[in-house]
Amino acid sequence: MLPVARPPASPWQITVKRLLRHRSFKAGAAILSLIIALALLAPFISNGSPNAMSIANRFTAPSFAYPFGTDNFGRDIWTRVLYGARISLWIGLSVALLAAAGGAVVGLCAAWFRRLDSLLMRVMDALLAFPAILLAIGISAALGPQLSSVIIALTAAYIPRCARIVRASALVIRELDYVDAARVSGAGSLRIISRHILPNCMAPLLVTLTFIFAYAILAEAALSFLGIGTPPPHPSWGNIVAQGRDYSVEAWWIMLFPGLAVSISALAINLLGDGLRDVLDPRLKVEG
Repeated sequence: MLPVARPPASPWQITVKRLLRHRSFKAGAAILSLIIALALLAPFISNGSPNAMSIANRFTAPSFAYPFGTDNFGRDIWTRVLYGARISLWIGLSVALLAAAGGAVVGLCAAWFRRLDSLLMRVMDALLAFPAILLAIGISAALGPQLSSVIIALTAAYIPRCARIVRASALVIRELDYVDAARVSGAGSLRIISRHILPNCMAPLLVTLTFIFAYAILAEAALSFLGIGTPPPHPSWGNIVAQGRDYSVEAWWIMLFPGLAVSISALAINLLGDGLRDVLDPRLKVEG
């Protein structure tokens, strides 16, 4: 009896296998998964409400009862860091998805509709002339310190990066033979863009999305530290650090642990992005 031939692996299966063999991707995915799990399990592994105060226990150093110590109001830093992960990760993910969606629309329109190219890209160039954090500070200060303002400000700051990447990919793809064949067969612009161009722009856009995720977490921490980010008493890693800067000598733990959370999260997401770049970029053949 002849053995049954296995069907060839699909490109998606090959990509997944390469990702699972990439050391940077696996390390980043493991660390980020742990952080997300801790954030989701915060109600069960924390010491209660992140805003619960205990003046008698203010400035308690890290101990078994308070693993990360307490702040000037006696609030448990461990609990605040866990709940702060929810806000910081949510802002980072929201900014990454919104910036990718907005950048994809602008980049595809600029690449396909030549009359819009000059106008759209000059607007993007004008936004890129400002450092992303300065642009975010200006927008967030104008809108006021609230969660939605941070997301809007950071999204506006990172849309130009996504737009330029999508446009560069789309300009190459629109000249390929299968796009010409679709155009000759009578397919409309919307169908060609959605069925043929956008799917082939997803690999570089996905890699960019991971890095924007990390940048957004760092930028949110910076905005909160400056007092124009997530408003108190909502805990985010940035405003926990900001609230502890006046006590950095006698209560160093208030700034240390949320600062470590920001750094470790950004490192994990960057490792994840490095793995995606190495596997998805056809010019690179690194498997880790």
